[in-house]
Amino acid sequence: MRRIGFIVYPGFQLIGYTASAVFEIANLLSEPPAYEFSVLSETGGLVRGSAAVSVETQRLDDVNGYDTLIVCVSLDLPQTSPEMLDLLRAAAPATRRIGAICTGAFVLAEAGLLRGRRATTHWLAARELARRFPDTLVDEDRIFVADQGIWTSAGMTAGLDLALAMVEEDLGRELARSVARAMVLYHRRSGGQSQHSALLELEPKSDRIQSALTYARSNLKNPLTLDELAEAARLSSRQFSRAFREETGQTPAKAVERLRVEAARLMLEEGRHSVETVAYEIGFGDRERMRRAFLRNFGLPPQAVRRTAQL
Repeated sequence: MRRIGFIVYPGFQLIGYTASAVFEIANLLSEPPAYEFSVLSETGGLVRGSAAVSVETQRLDDVNGYDTLIVCVSLDLPQTSPEMLDLLRAAAPATRRIGAICTGAFVLAEAGLLRGRRATTHWLAARELARRFPDTLVDEDRIFVADQGIWTSAGMTAGLDLALAMVEEDLGRELARSVARAMVLYHRRSGGQSQHSALLELEPKSDRIQSALTYARSNLKNPLTLDELAEAARLSSRQFSRAFREETGQTPAKAVERLRVEAARLMLEEGRHSVETVAYEIGFGDRERMRRAFLRNFGLPPQAVRRTAQL
């Protein structure tokens, strides 16, 4: 049985703490149970988190015997004592995995565990992580990163993706899928998926333009011509084109391309479909047109994006 230690800090984010439920559900679905789970803190006792929720913890004074340690902190940049840093440094050689959710990456970096490694954190704090720790290779657009036994994730729900990936590594893809289904989650956003959504970043101001974008995302296999999108918005083509650019700062064609490459990237990262199939299903028509779109948006061809997600 694998021992999982979830290290919480005062003010820990409740949404980050929910990643612990992934291991709980994995135990319910595996026979015998795969994990022994402990909630740990520097001092032990009751630790108050966000949303007025407190958890009972054991004092972390011995790191021996843990298969995995995961750090869960507040959204604010955490203050870490020298004693905790020493414990994490001592744990590194004997612990198969050490992870951090959201800004917990700062704790691992202070302990020297991210030196020379790739890592991520919440996009709001990624540049600060890179500034403070220039010897860390920060990828601010990843959902999670695993590098030589050190795992870091983006913020909020990305902790669930990190935990599901750990379960998949331990118990296989099918069991991890079953855990995701039991939790009514999509299984699973791969580590390489962007923290940002093209639909959110476009931020249209009117319901009509929002309706057109929602229609486009649901019908990517269609040609999605200007006339088709204008009809979805219930505007003339001329009115739609002008309003779309005013509200989003982009042309409809550029926005559709962004939606397509985002959807295609996700399909490629899942690894179940060929490049040709993805190009057809997402509406690019052929792999060469999709390759050019990927180079414009990501600076990488589709095959390289797929390989990066599998690292």
